[in-house]
Amino acid sequence: MTRVKKGKNAIKNRRTVLSMAKGFRHGRKSKERLAIEAIKHAGKHSFNDRRKKKSDFRGLWITRLNAALRLEGESYSKFFGKVSKKGIKLNRKTLSEIALDHPDSFKRVVAEVNK
Repeated sequence: MTRVKKGKNAIKNRRTVLSMAKGFRHGRKSKERLAIEAIKHAGKHSFNDRRKKKSDFRGLWITRLNAALRLEGESYSKFFGKVSKKGIKLNRKTLSEIALDHPDSFKRVVAEVNK
């Protein structure tokens, strides 16, 4: 079997790894072994946080809705109980955006739910 020298590929791989580790602190930005480890950890965190972001936004929408509903003299839990009983198909994101951007429309939605 012929001998294969991997210098060209190793340099390309090293360059790729170090470019991904740009902005990291200490040896992680300049030493290949540390950079590879740091990139793997960063990848795990970014993957998990993309999923966590969905939960964080749902919590934000619920908080916004609760604040807007308190101004109307209603609590979030009682309001959503009524919404589910009435079969209204507005989700938390849509309702929080309506409450934030169009308060008069939100008042009409609350009045419709309370009928």
